[in-house]
Amino acid sequence: MHSLARLLAAVLCLLPSALLASRVPQAPAPEAPPISRVRLETTKGDVVLEVTRAWAPRGADRFLELVRARYYDDCRLFRVIKGRWAQFGIAGDPAVAQAWRTRTIPDDPFVQQSNVRGTIAFAFAVPDGRTTQVFINTHDNSATHDKEPFVPFGRVVQGMDIVDAWYSDYGETSGGGIRAGHQDAAFAGGNAFFDRGFPNLDRITRATIDER
Repeated sequence: MHSLARLLAAVLCLLPSALLASRVPQAPAPEAPPISRVRLETTKGDVVLEVTRAWAPRGADRFLELVRARYYDDCRLFRVIKGRWAQFGIAGDPAVAQAWRTRTIPDDPFVQQSNVRGTIAFAFAVPDGRTTQVFINTHDNSATHDKEPFVPFGRVVQGMDIVDAWYSDYGETSGGGIRAGHQDAAFAGGNAFFDRGFPNLDRITRATIDER
């Protein structure tokens, strides 16, 4: 009986480590298909993204890698600036968020797709600095974003009205952008930080590669 109890305790101790291992990178990301669809199930409804690898190969590969790792599940939509963009990508589990925070990917060259309304791109602070945070343009931001360049890797093909409806009253106060340098508390606290200070934020309940 005591041996069984000790075995059960050992298994339970390993569960958090096993869960973390399943949500952090263990090997190089596989190459994304030419076209993929990702479904974001959110508290306001579903949003479907079409990911086009030709627009940003490294960005597309990383985004699908994160979806497969369930990184965006239960993720808060923490930086929604009405009429500009909606940003997300700080994992709810601080251990997962920290594990990915420094895993940068090289930049993709800007080739063809502008930052028009409905496109999605990675946020970054420095060259070759993209990791997990992405934003959906809710306005035609090509005049400012193309010259950075923020390189779109996909676009919303269903549910743009849902994106427009995500809670936006917190503005820049609920984490802000990478360049502002105020995200440490969000990475350290995860969803506990967001829920304590910004309880009205919408969230992604689940992100999946849509096979339908």
